[in-house]
Amino acid sequence: MADTAVTASVDPSDWSCPAPLRDQPVVVMGHGGGGALSAELVENVFAPAYGNPVLAALGDSATVRLGGARLAFSTDAYVVKPLFFPGGSIGDLAVNGTVNDLAMSGARPAYLSTAFILEEGVEMRVVDKVARAVGAAAQAAGVIVATGDTKVVEAGHGDGVYITTSGIGLVPDGVDIRPQRATPGDAVIVSGPIGMHGVAILSLREGIEFGVEVASDTAPLAGLVAAMLDVTTDLHVLRDPTRGGLAASLNEIARASETGVRLTERAVPVPEAVANACGFLGLDPLYVANEGRLVAFVPRAAADAVLEAMRAHPHGSGAALIGECVSDHPGMVVASTGLGGTRVVDLPLGEQLPRIC
Repeated sequence: MADTAVTASVDPSDWSCPAPLRDQPVVVMGHGGGGALSAELVENVFAPAYGNPVLAALGDSATVRLGGARLAFSTDAYVVKPLFFPGGSIGDLAVNGTVNDLAMSGARPAYLSTAFILEEGVEMRVVDKVARAVGAAAQAAGVIVATGDTKVVEAGHGDGVYITTSGIGLVPDGVDIRPQRATPGDAVIVSGPIGMHGVAILSLREGIEFGVEVASDTAPLAGLVAAMLDVTTDLHVLRDPTRGGLAASLNEIARASETGVRLTERAVPVPEAVANACGFLGLDPLYVANEGRLVAFVPRAAADAVLEAMRAHPHGSGAALIGECVSDHPGMVVASTGLGGTRVVDLPLGEQLPRIC
């Protein structure tokens, strides 16, 4: 009876824009994939339920005023499987992901909280290894894990360890970085080769070898952002293209700013191993997840200097100019192909590679 009552009280037809959520009466994996289903879940369920202008900005982190300070505030959950992979672990992701979300507002990350959800029966040595990875990653990123929580769920109700992290940081005066600021004429820059994290997770999980080991790119990007801000505080947009890859981030920015984005497909840096893996599996590298990359929309006049500063930083050595923001096709992303054609790069429906973060 209780289940019937709940079902009757939640009517998808009452949602502000029900389709295609109306066709999904239950949660599916795609709702967590960072693509169209994720966006519709947020826009039609969570945003109307919470209803406030801070949330409405829908950035990687929220920028709020507290007393006389401007703070960036972010939270994220990590359910990656396996827990350890080439180049990192769930502990590294939990720190770097939240640090990077704060940095995408131009903030200097300062403090994190961690909440561990442990599955009954997980070996204590695994928990210890993950905790140590969190501590080491926090130290490397220059942040303090100031508080936390732990819960345990019954065996069979988790995958060993899940982590939720929240973080706060200070936003310097004069910095206004948000997706709505993308402007026709802006240069679009990516900080390095894409697709490495998603392919690293897939190769380990599925036991697929591509001739060379692909390691995750997980890394804290606050230092890179600081170097970019040293060139100009007038960075328009920053995003770290995690779930849904570069394609999802660019579509989110195009739609928020009501401008178009034009990519030069051959200019996007894709490692040979990633390209080979994607070709073998029928994937598009633009949609594959990253955990240590950012995409920036920068005024064209400052782009060369910003690009030079990025390439001088260890986490931006592979930075490349990959396109521009345009007034044509507002809200859409298109790519000029190597064959001289043009294709639309749309939001992914769900997630090509489940459980990558």
